Amino acid sequence: MNTSGGMRGGRGRNPYELTDESPVYVISVAAQLSGLHPQTLRQYDRLGLVSPDRTAGRGRRYSARDIELLREVQRLSQDEGINLAGIKRIIELENQVAALQSRVAELSAALEGAAAAMQQREAAVHASYRRDLVPYQDVQQTSALVVWRPKRPE
Repeated sequence: MNTSGGMRGGRGRNPYELTDESPVYVISVAAQLSGLHPQTLRQYDRLGLVSPDRTAGRGRRYSARDIELLREVQRLSQDEGINLAGIKRIIELENQVAALQSRVAELSAALEGAAAAMQQREAAVHASYRRDLVPYQDVQQTSALVVWRPKRPE
């Protein structure tokens, strides 16, 4: 859930492609779609619960994701009895969890890449071993006695 406002969507995307984060709904349509009064949407915006994008003339533009968030705020308020400060904290924590999950996925991918690179380097080192060398093996201590006798000159 993006509540930060500003430009949304991925960079390099087709600017005419509509996504769940495309800000297309004016406040009256967003109010109808969410089942809320436009003044309620303005209040939620002032409180930072749902922050729609703004046009050059400062008009609010809501996305499908914003509408979904408005419905969730309404549900938490009406059905669960959570006050708006509590709802704001829930939204912040959900956003934080989503960001952390994304970071974990990034780090996991980086770790997998590093492990693959390490295995390739290890394989290259093993491939470079001289084949005429015999690997050293630790000799176990035993009580056996070995007698060495030099060869006698003939």
